[in-house]
Amino acid sequence: MNNERQIQDEDLMDVAADQEQAHRLRKALKTLADNPNVDGKLKEMAREVLSGRIGMKDAIETPSYMEALGDRMSEIKRAAENQTMAEREASREQYAKWQKEREEEEDRERAERDGPSGNIVTAPRKGGRSHRG
Repeated sequence: MNNERQIQDEDLMDVAADQEQAHRLRKALKTLADNPNVDGKLKEMAREVLSGRIGMKDAIETPSYMEALGDRMSEIKRAAENQTMAEREASREQYAKWQKEREEEEDRERAERDGPSGNIVTAPRKGGRSHRG
């Protein structure tokens, strides 16, 4: 997939509410495409959309792709239901750490996309810290 054409955030604006959502959607598709724990139809869908061979609207209207997504969500739900209290707490802590890292990464990417800021201090994101944090 590395040698293939890759869509840009703008290519997802037909299904995204704004540029930020399009960016997050493209990153989520890239995660699905590159994750060794994802296989079959979900990986195929992500690769097809990222390469531009199929649009996101067409992908979500493809029964086999939506069935694969539903199956994966069911697996996740079952796994969550079978967790012990200790596992749930560990999962919450791991998620909080992951979420903080993602927010920091998104802030860095947003700063890069928005260009050089010099001494401009941006407002904190909702519930988060500023870029200079």
